[in-house]
Amino acid sequence: MSPSLRNELKKRNPFDSVEQEAMLALMRTTDLLENRLARLFREHGLTLTQYNVLRILRGEGQPMPCLEVAERMIQVAPAITRVVDQLLKLKLITKTQSSSDRRVFEIELTPAASKLLTKMDQPVLDLHASLLSSVKQSDLRAMIRTLEIVRSSVPD
Repeated sequence: MSPSLRNELKKRNPFDSVEQEAMLALMRTTDLLENRLARLFREHGLTLTQYNVLRILRGEGQPMPCLEVAERMIQVAPAITRVVDQLLKLKLITKTQSSSDRRVFEIELTPAASKLLTKMDQPVLDLHASLLSSVKQSDLRAMIRTLEIVRSSVPD
């Protein structure tokens, strides 16, 4: 059996509530998984946020306004402009002013970004499978449903 969160954190006393334990377990697990993903992305010269932007653009298949990309991020990116600037510098996206609204800038993948994402697809899937290999498919589906319930009940 895996060590309990209480043991991992070397916590002497019990948690104040099951909700507290669940929240801390979720945060601890998220941190571990993100660190492992970040290591893979670093091997390809990207951060988690940069990879997320590139995946959104590839999924859309056409130029998108920067703010719309920011709304679709897995993690909120308050500084989307900085991420866009980084991707521009890496020559992974292009940025153009919208012809219909001069205040809006649209971003689009470059061929180099498409090639990089294709190269990363299998290693990312393999890492997902490896990191979650000890969890039964039925438990993963239950976890997905539980997390959907939590997200839908969190106020804006």
